[in-house]
Amino acid sequence: MKPRQSNFWKVFGTPTVIALFTAAGLFAALLGDGTWDVLSWVGLGIPAVLALRGLLQRR
Repeated sequence: MKPRQSNFWKVFGTPTVIALFTAAGLFAALLGDGTWDVLSWVGLGIPAVLALRGLLQRR
């Protein structure tokens, strides 16, 4: 009998990556100005773009 594969990463992989981008963006926003601002915009922009893409694809 074939062992059953875990669906953990199939279910939680993408939300984990989105959470890491969000946490990195929030942390970068607290650290300083200049490059940190760019990193925070990227870190917080990626989850926002993914959310909008998901919403627009449903229509």
